[in-house]
Parts: sequence; structure tokens; C-alpha cells
Amino acid sequence: MSQQILKLAEASSLKPEVDSFDVGDTVDIHTRIMEGDKERIQIFNGVVIARSGGGSRETFTVRRIVQGEGVERKFPLHSPRIAKIEVIRSGTVRRAKLYYLRDRIGKAVRLRERERKVEPKK
Repeated sequence: MSQQILKLAEASSLKPEVDSFDVGDTVDIHTRIMEGDKERIQIFNGVVIARSGGGSRETFTVRRIVQGEGVERKFPLHSPRIAKIEVIRSGTVRRAKLYYLRDRIGKAVRLRERERKVEPKK
């Protein structure tokens, strides 16, 4: 009974359409930033190193290198602050969490690219 109530309450906060991406993909996350009265879009790009949780609590972690320093940021998947998620590259990985990338520097951070299936236009 209580699980059904939780699902109903959670369903209202879910986004109707979620962009599909996997761990290992290089993505651009367009986030809405409020500065005073104005709202603007800021892009954070990097490699998705983890996805966790489920339902409205699902999050993903994105990592990138800025001036030689690693920067990681966690985003809630169903947040209204996320305008869109663009997949730039798809990486081939054999793990669910890519925490080993934290120890790597330079070219060692690169992942093999996964071939995307392109559907022919009708």
C-alpha cells in the first residue's frame, strides 16, 4: 500500500522524456542558472563515470579535466534545472562505475568509441 503511494507521489516529479545516455559517454549537460532576475544556460561537458539510484532519485556523475585539475559534478536526472543532455561521443566500457579514471592523466583517460547505429532517413 505505502509503495503504491510513494510511486504515485514520485511519478509527478519525473520528467516525461529523459535523454538516453550510458556510463562512458561524453555528454554536454545544459543547466539553467539563475543570476538575479535573469536565467541563462551553462554547459558542463565531460565523461559520465557513474549512474545511481532509481526513479526520481536517480543521479549521474560527470567528470572533466579543467586546467589539469579533475572536476566532478553530480546531477539529478529528473531535475528541472537540466535543460537537455547531448551525447557527444559514446564510449565502450565494461564496468558500471568508472572511478578508475580519477587516477589517470592525459591520453590514458580516453575511452574507446562505441559505434552508433544510425537509422536511415525515410
